[in-house]
Amino acid sequence: MPTFAALVSGYGWHVEDLLRAADAQRVQLRALPFADVNASIGFAGSAVKAGGICLDDMDGVLVRMMPPGTLEQVVFRMDALHRLTAAGVPVWNPPRAVEAAVDKYLTLSLLERRGLPVPATWVGQTAEEAIAAFEALGGDVVVKPLFGSEGRGLMRVEHREMAWRCFHTIERMGAAIYLQRWIRHPGHDLRLFVLKGRVLAAMRRTACDGEWRTNVAIGGRAEAWEPDAEASQLAVVAAEAVGAVFAGVDLIEDVDAGTRLLIEVNAVPGWRALAGATGIDVAAEILAALREAAR
Repeated sequence: MPTFAALVSGYGWHVEDLLRAADAQRVQLRALPFADVNASIGFAGSAVKAGGICLDDMDGVLVRMMPPGTLEQVVFRMDALHRLTAAGVPVWNPPRAVEAAVDKYLTLSLLERRGLPVPATWVGQTAEEAIAAFEALGGDVVVKPLFGSEGRGLMRVEHREMAWRCFHTIERMGAAIYLQRWIRHPGHDLRLFVLKGRVLAAMRRTACDGEWRTNVAIGGRAEAWEPDAEASQLAVVAAEAVGAVFAGVDLIEDVDAGTRLLIEVNAVPGWRALAGATGIDVAAEILAALREAAR
């Protein structure tokens, strides 16, 4: 029986769903806290462990969620994943993909290099330069945290005075200022779940009344959606661009330009809303694919 480890931050719905699917798939899955990862070099077998379990002995490791931490802690956790990958342990998603997808700027730069359509975006460190970029982007932008998910921390800024206050606040915090041209969309976006080079499932997320953000975590409504060839191709190539074996890829429709744009690739995607909307057992599909890769 294959034995996998899932590196987790807490034991919420997704971990329970993976454990349920593991029983059905006849695989052993150990949910281990990412914060407990440690590594030895030159003694004790030069191994990476978590919760007393040697991850080098696993048939595969799933990165479910990384807990918050200091820069050193996060870097070490990624180092441990790189060590496992170098030792031949299948790590999903690979550490390079996790590193790329967690960083919105790096994600978009990789997508652009592949010739994929992305929104006009500016990232910098000073409020003065951000004001100039705000005006160059048409005076209507979405301000995003460089690291973040589920629509948290997004703000639409349409007025120069508000922009001045917002950008100076971010500058004082020592954070990067990430601006993206406001895209007029039809009130919904598209989430496609890619697994090993194919779209496993897709949904349309519609914003609730009075809200422009479509994320289900903040009240958006999810419904199953059958992706067309263009959307599927964009999603698959986007996942490849960041090196992800599986990913949640988000597309938005630009009403004014009549085109679709890639706005995010999530290498640690959730699937609760997707599974509910489509009826597809995403957790079982991930474990079955990992089991195949481990053979």
